[in-house]
Amino acid sequence: MSSVPVTPALSCPTVPLSNGLHIPILGLGTSHDGGFSYEAVVYALTECGVRHIDTAKRYGCEEKLGKAIKESGIPRRDLWLTNKLWPGDYGFKAAKRACLESCSVMEVEYFDLYLMHWPESLRSGCSNREMRAETWRALEALYKEGICRAIGVSNFLVSHLEQLKEDCSVVPHVNQVEYHPYQQPNHLMEYCRKEGIVFEGYSPLAKGQVLSDPTVQQVAKKHKQTPAKICIRWSIQNGVVTIPKSIKKNRIQENFQVFDFQLDEADMVALGGLHDDRHVTWDPTNVN
Repeated sequence: MSSVPVTPALSCPTVPLSNGLHIPILGLGTSHDGGFSYEAVVYALTECGVRHIDTAKRYGCEEKLGKAIKESGIPRRDLWLTNKLWPGDYGFKAAKRACLESCSVMEVEYFDLYLMHWPESLRSGCSNREMRAETWRALEALYKEGICRAIGVSNFLVSHLEQLKEDCSVVPHVNQVEYHPYQQPNHLMEYCRKEGIVFEGYSPLAKGQVLSDPTVQQVAKKHKQTPAKICIRWSIQNGVVTIPKSIKKNRIQENFQVFDFQLDEADMVALGGLHDDRHVTWDPTNVN
C-alpha cells in the first residue's frame, strides 16, 4: 500500500483527496433494512476509535445517527461524515434543499463528503446525463458554500464520470462503488486514480459471500486472522477507502483491527484472482 499519513490517535491511515482533505481509509457503513444500530454506532465511536461514518438519506437513519454521534461525545471536527443524495432529490433546487434538510435532521452544520447516490435519475423530463449535470452543479454550489467539504459520486462508471467532466467544473473527489474480491472494477479504479478521484469501496465482504471462499479461508488460516479481516485488509492494502457494515459490536471491533498485520504479495495476487464480476448489490452497467 502506498505511504499515507496516519492519524496518531487512531493509527488509521488516511487517503488524500485532490482538495487537500484526508479521508480515513476505513469507516463504518450504515444502511436500511436493519443495517443501522444506535448502540453499535456509539460503541464504534467510543470503544473502537472509529472516526469515519458513512450513511445516506435513503437509509432512513439520519436522525438516530445524528443523536448517536452526539451521544458519543466525539467532537464534530474529529469525525469524517459522509452522506448521499437520493435520485428522487436530483435537480439543482431539490438537491440543495435535500442536503440542507439532511444537515438539519442530523444536527450538523456540514458534511465532510456528500455523494450523488446513483447515476440514474428518478425524475422525468430530461436525460440522465442532463440531470446528473444539473445535480452536480448543486453539489458544486454546496461545496463552494462550505456545507460540503468534499463532493463525489457513488456507483458511477467511467462513461458517467467522463460526461460529468465535460459538463461541469469540479472533478468528483470520490467515487464510491461496490468492491470486494469477487467485484474488482480495475479499469474504473485506474481511471479514477488517473483523474485524481479517490476510489472508495462498499460491501467489502460481498454481503458475506466471500467469507467461505477457500482461497480467503486459506489466507486467513495462514495469518491466523478471520476471513472478514483478510478481505478488509486486502481492500485497504489496495489503497481503497473501505466501509464495512455491521450492527454487531464484536464484528465492528474485529473489522477495525486490521492495522497490525500485512498480507504479502502472494496473498494479494491470490485474492486478486477471485474476480468473477458478480454484484451483490446494485449494478449500474445499463445506466446510460
